[in-house]
Amino acid sequence: MKNMEKELLCPVCQEMYKQPLVLPCTHNVCQACAREVLGQQGYIGHGGDPSSEPTSPASTPSTRSPRLSRRTLPKPDRLDRLLKSGFGTYPGRKRGALHPQTILFPCPACQGDVELGERGLSGLFRNLTLERVVERYRQSVSVGGAILCQLCKPPPLEATKGCTECRATFCNECFKLFHPWGTQKAQHEPTLPTLSFRPKGLMCPDHKEEVTHYCKTCQRLVCQLCRVRRTHSGHKITPVLSAYQALKDKLTKSLAYILGNQDTVQTQICELEETIRHTEVSGQQAKEEVSQLVRGLGAVLEEKRASLLQAIEECQQERLSRLSAQIHEHQSLLDGSGLVGYAQEVLKETDQPCFVQAAKQLHNRIARATEALQTFRPAASSSFRHCQLDVGREMKLLTELSFLRVPEAPVIDTQRTFAYDQIFLCWRLPPHSPPAWHYTVEFRRTDVPAQPGPTRWQRREEVRGTSALLENPDTGSVYVLRVRGCNKAGYGEYSEDVHLHTPPAPVLHFFLDGRWGASRERLAISKDQRAVRSIPGLPLLLAAERLLTGCHLSVDVVLGDVAVTQGRSYWACAVDPASYLVKVGVGLESKLQESFQGAPDVISPRYDPDSGHDSGAEDAAVEALPPFAFLTIGMGKILLGSGASSNAGLTGRDGPAASCTVPLPPRLGICLDYERGRVSFLDAVSFRGLLECPLDCSGPVCPAFCFIGGGAVQLQEPVGTKPERKVTIGGFAKLD
Repeated sequence: MKNMEKELLCPVCQEMYKQPLVLPCTHNVCQACAREVLGQQGYIGHGGDPSSEPTSPASTPSTRSPRLSRRTLPKPDRLDRLLKSGFGTYPGRKRGALHPQTILFPCPACQGDVELGERGLSGLFRNLTLERVVERYRQSVSVGGAILCQLCKPPPLEATKGCTECRATFCNECFKLFHPWGTQKAQHEPTLPTLSFRPKGLMCPDHKEEVTHYCKTCQRLVCQLCRVRRTHSGHKITPVLSAYQALKDKLTKSLAYILGNQDTVQTQICELEETIRHTEVSGQQAKEEVSQLVRGLGAVLEEKRASLLQAIEECQQERLSRLSAQIHEHQSLLDGSGLVGYAQEVLKETDQPCFVQAAKQLHNRIARATEALQTFRPAASSSFRHCQLDVGREMKLLTELSFLRVPEAPVIDTQRTFAYDQIFLCWRLPPHSPPAWHYTVEFRRTDVPAQPGPTRWQRREEVRGTSALLENPDTGSVYVLRVRGCNKAGYGEYSEDVHLHTPPAPVLHFFLDGRWGASRERLAISKDQRAVRSIPGLPLLLAAERLLTGCHLSVDVVLGDVAVTQGRSYWACAVDPASYLVKVGVGLESKLQESFQGAPDVISPRYDPDSGHDSGAEDAAVEALPPFAFLTIGMGKILLGSGASSNAGLTGRDGPAASCTVPLPPRLGICLDYERGRVSFLDAVSFRGLLECPLDCSGPVCPAFCFIGGGAVQLQEPVGTKPERKVTIGGFAKLD
């Protein structure tokens, strides 16, 4: 118990709690500390509860909290009048405002602003349990020594009794003195001496009645009057005994789990301590590596500085030597010195042959000196502009010098990731993540039996871009995939795992063929023959006008250019939610062609499959498997009948009492099992089953789409490249 002192310290004064209040954020704070905090925030009339302070004769200013003696608090009735009249100002409120005062308390524990409502601190409960824990802790560690009598003359004796009504501690003599026999005070029940006097029970701060219920909606204790108030209408309120038992059971179970896993806690503590040691060692190594790299940069810069200075020194010496030579030449041109003096002496020669011999070479030198004198310029420049350095780029690089960061965990784009004939995975990096050079994609099946040892992930290394294509997945399986990026700093964290269901059967690739039964006036097939749209134009309006005359309403049908004669096949499509009436399914190719030759009259009762005629032909038709299996879709809903027969017919009528509707998923999946003669309709996103119907598979079966009114259907695009339009039916090759 001695190690829990930090749990009993007020976050404001860092002393043990004294009359703690429970804030709406479930944190605790001393009542006096809460008043001071609200006073510092500029609130007046914050609704404190002065009655909670000692009111006995022994409650002198010296026994009260020194924090409460700093200011004089108004009386409770004065506070109530201030609150009701809206007197006073505080931040964010004008005098006379119509809206009630809302007091915000800055919680020192969670660092958030907690709304206290109009009543302020008066609407908060005292945490009596915490007070009892603090008192038991004080007694266990003997904090503050013995409790002294508050009524004795100095020196006071040790208290032996306490009185809750008088809110004071007494020795034996003082207790008898202040509780004389025959008076009302004699009825006071003595208690053990304590420094904190609490009420006998928890009282409602609004109505001053004992709390009896707990509101789960507001997460607040309430009394009987609070229970019937309008503010708690419709809330889930339970007796306080039920809340007590539920919370006690939860706390007991949680505490039992923690106490039962002490070895695990100790192991984790050891692991954390080991991690701390490794962190210290790794941090020191990182510091040394950074220091070494920076010293290496400094050495390179110092070497470069020396070489640059040497180059400047050599250039300077070469220029100085050239300028010195030029000065020496010019000094020789002065009168009586150098070349001029020598020429003057030569001119004194009178022997003509000797003069010619000496003057020939001298004349050339004098001519060059004369030319240099006329076209004078220094032999070298004094400027060293060519030796200036441009260190802008290097300074930018040094300024941006920072630690290498690995890419953050990629975010998988679930809207663009899907599994069809192949698995297409798409992802992106978070906005402020370092770039990745390449990615690693890992995937595995989750529906295979677990094997001993680590889980085997299959990998695709060095994936460029932000998408990957996984070929040849197993049908009817669940794959889990994840991605991580890599750059010079290494590999980053893995993305969150995404689970993808593969189709329950091999994907059937086909195109739409509108040559049979399709009206070009009402149906428009896309150029790639992967989408079709029904346009409710004038022909449909004319047909609707002739409904009362018994004319049949035409049904536009589009077939796939592939017929299935064996095995299991799966395909998916998307139906426009605004479609009026669309039927998606399969049927016998021969029966569908017969229906196209002459469309049946859906209005005439002669076409009703259950017309009331008792004939053997109808009984045989009922027992035989239906040649069609369709799922009816309209206005964003799917009509599901009570059985498979409700949607087996192309134009049969469903019983409204036995049918229901479900929302239309983004994509519909159709799975055909030719050997079993069954067709299943699925939600192509979650692969949840919608409907399963029997089907006559005595001949080739092909996909079919029926339209009545406006509508649109888009076939699921293959993930990879589109296959050639070559179909094998029962071992025979068919080319379009």
